[in-house]
Amino acid sequence: MKIKPNVYGYKTQCENIPIHYLPEYQPQQPGLEYLMKQRPLSEPPPCEGKRKLEGKVAVITGGDSGIGRAVAYAFAKEGADLIVAYYNEHIDAIETKTRVEQLGRQCLTIAGDIGDEAFCRHVAEQAVRQFGRIDILVNNAAVQFYQPRLEDISREQLELTFRTNIFAMFHLTKAVLPHMKPGSAIINTSSVLGTVGLDVLIDYSATKGAINAFTRALAGSVISRGIRVNAVAPGATWTPLVPASFPPEEYESIGFDSPMKRNAQPFELAGAYVYLASDDSSYVVGEIINVNGGAYFA
Repeated sequence: MKIKPNVYGYKTQCENIPIHYLPEYQPQQPGLEYLMKQRPLSEPPPCEGKRKLEGKVAVITGGDSGIGRAVAYAFAKEGADLIVAYYNEHIDAIETKTRVEQLGRQCLTIAGDIGDEAFCRHVAEQAVRQFGRIDILVNNAAVQFYQPRLEDISREQLELTFRTNIFAMFHLTKAVLPHMKPGSAIINTSSVLGTVGLDVLIDYSATKGAINAFTRALAGSVISRGIRVNAVAPGATWTPLVPASFPPEEYESIGFDSPMKRNAQPFELAGAYVYLASDDSSYVVGEIINVNGGAYFA
């Protein structure tokens, strides 16, 4: 039987990943590694002076604050230059840019509506013009609106939620993909609500379920190009979106039904994004990584 080349034969940051193996046989279980002609890689090859995202360029939507900002800082610490797309939170965006530059990396901020397909194309064009490449896309920006009843959700709200939370992912990913090479990564921000829903965030929950399906379908579509697609699904996280969405009497208890009995802080999510963006997750495709404080064990 002829074996087709595996797409993961591309060169990682430090070394080629083997895709073909020398024929050999051992007569006993579970086998002896020291006898193998081609030993398994139990640790990555040495990568002198390299940080996990050294020399990479990442586009992060909603990178002005909250989870997006924490991801921007974590990526910068690992050596990536950044393009931060945001809506109109200019002071927050300046703060993010300033901190990234303090960390020794470049940061281009671009304001606009990611629900607009033309703006998504603009972000991709500016990223390539500034840095000449795009290695990582983090689709993170979102909106949510507290509504106790389905009847309270207007057509305008429904369209805005879907346009911002899921249509934007289609538009921006479509704009960025032509500039991505094998070894690139796309990371979408989902939510625990994409699985379990929440009665006062019906339209938001629906978009997060759509993001889960989009992530898995897209992963299958682009893996032949050596591009990995995954998602992070946070639980309740303390970001500006919470007080902008919920009445105070409602958000005071958010997250306290989880075993951790608290909200997450944005930095507690960032490590999952670094993992999915780096060679550490070179064999992870189409997955939704839950970082939710143990919420909804069932």
